[in-house]
Amino acid sequence: MAFYFKEPSRTFSEYLLVPGYSSTESTPENVTLKTPLVKFKKGEESAITMNIPMVSAIMQSVSGDEMAVALAKEGGISFIYGSQTIEEEAAMVAKVKATKAGFVPSDSNLKPTDTLADVIALKKKNGHGTIAITEDGTAEGKMVGVVTSRDYRVSRMDKTTKIESFMTPFAKLITGKDGISLSEANDIIWDNKLNALPIIDDNQRLKYFVFRKDYDSHKENPNELLDSDKSYVVGAGINTRDYAERVPALVKAGADVLCIDSSEGFSEWQRLTLKWIQENYGDTVKCGAGNVVDREGFRFLAEAGADFIKVGIGGGSICITREQKGIGRGQATALQEVARARDEYYAETGVYVPICSDGGIVHDYHMTLALAMGSDFIMLGRYFSRFDESPTKKINVNGQYMKEYWGEGSARARNWQRYDTGGEEEGLSFVEGVDSYVPYAGSLKDNVSLTLSKIKHTMCNCGALTIPELQEKAKITLVSATSLVEGGAHDVVVKEGNYTNKND
Repeated sequence: MAFYFKEPSRTFSEYLLVPGYSSTESTPENVTLKTPLVKFKKGEESAITMNIPMVSAIMQSVSGDEMAVALAKEGGISFIYGSQTIEEEAAMVAKVKATKAGFVPSDSNLKPTDTLADVIALKKKNGHGTIAITEDGTAEGKMVGVVTSRDYRVSRMDKTTKIESFMTPFAKLITGKDGISLSEANDIIWDNKLNALPIIDDNQRLKYFVFRKDYDSHKENPNELLDSDKSYVVGAGINTRDYAERVPALVKAGADVLCIDSSEGFSEWQRLTLKWIQENYGDTVKCGAGNVVDREGFRFLAEAGADFIKVGIGGGSICITREQKGIGRGQATALQEVARARDEYYAETGVYVPICSDGGIVHDYHMTLALAMGSDFIMLGRYFSRFDESPTKKINVNGQYMKEYWGEGSARARNWQRYDTGGEEEGLSFVEGVDSYVPYAGSLKDNVSLTLSKIKHTMCNCGALTIPELQEKAKITLVSATSLVEGGAHDVVVKEGNYTNKND
C-alpha cells in the first residue's frame, strides 16, 4: 500500500520568523555568514568554507566564468554548467582559475601586423582599453608591446595603419615577473604611475595584467573566496553519463568542487558516479549530489559518499517537473526533513554532510528562512540570472530591460544527460523546464550586498550572529493566507517605483 505523509508539504511563504532576544552585540557588523561547503568529521573543519551561503545554479543561463569570478569575489561559489562539451566546460573552469585575485588573464590580444581597425573592433567587442600585442596575436604568445587609447587617435589615423607603427613597444614597458605578489605589483603601479602592469614569464610571454582600477576593487571585496594560490574558488557540474571523461578534465582544469546535476538524486546512477570518483581520486576530489526531498534520499547519498547534498525537486521558477510528472515536495517541508536527517546522521557517524536548499526562493527573506530551517547554503538560479554577469544578453522587451532565463530541463537547454531514468541524445520525450525572461537587475555585487544585509539584520532580530546559532535559536511560525496579505503593504495606494518585496 502506498505511503502517505501525514502533513501537507509547505513552501517558504507559509512561514515567518518570530523575533528572539537581541543583545547589544546583535548588530549586522558582528554577523558572520561563513558556512561549510563539503563534509567534515566532528572536531575538524570543512576542506572548503564559504564566506557567504550562496552558490549559483548549474545552468546555461546562470553560471559561466564571468559569474564565477564575480560570485567568488563576494565569498560564494559558482558551479559552471555541465550541459556543454567537456572541453568547453574545462576551458571555463581554467579561465576562472587563471584569474587570480587582482591578476587578470588577457582576453584582448592582437599581433603587430594587425591594424587600427582591428583595435577598434576588439575594443568594441570586449570593452577593454588595454590590448596586449604578441607575436602571434594570442594570450600565450611572446609579448612585443601594448596598445592603449593613448597610443592612437581614430580621427587622425588611417584605419589600415599597422599596430607596430603606433604601439608602445615592449622595450619601453615596465613589467612585473610571474610569481610577484599582488602587493608588490601594486607598489610598482603606484611608484610608476601606471594604469596597467603586464606580468610576464622568463620567456617574455604574458601571464596576466594587474590594473590600477582593481586595487580599490580588491579592497572592496574582503570576503573574496580564494584557494591557496590566490585563485578564485570555482565549482563545476557533472552528470552520471560521461563522468569518467568529464571529471578528469575538470580536475585538471582546476575545479575545486564538483556537483552531480540531476533532476532527481535518489538513484543508483548517482551512487555509481560517486563510487567511481572515490575509487579514482579518494578524498582529493569533492563532489556534491542530489536532488532529494526526504530522509531516505539523504541517507542514501550520504552513505554513497556525497560531500554535500542538494534538497529540492520542482521548486525552481522555471521548473515544471511537478506539473509534468507529479513528482516533488514543498521546499520548506523537504528542507526540514532532510535537515533532521543530516543531524541524525551526524550524531550517529560523527560526519557532518552539509545540505543545500535548491529552489523555492521568491523573496530575499526566504533565504533566511532556509538557513534557519537547517540549510547550510542556498543554490540560486533565477536570482543570479538577472545580473550583468550571467551568460545571457540584456534585451529590451516592451520597454523593459530583461535577461533570458531557461531551465536545464527545457527544450532550449536539451540537457538530456541530467535525466537518469531514460532519454536519448537525440532529445527528451517531454520537457521539465521553460524558456523565460527575468527583469534585469544590474550588477551582482550591488544585489548580493543588499540581500546579505537583509539576512544579517534578520539574524540580529533572532539574536543570532552565526548560521548555526540561527538554526539553534530560530522560532518559526506558520502563517495563514490572511496573514500573508497583512504582511505586505495594504489599504494604501503605493507610489509607483518605490516599493518591491521580491528580489527581482
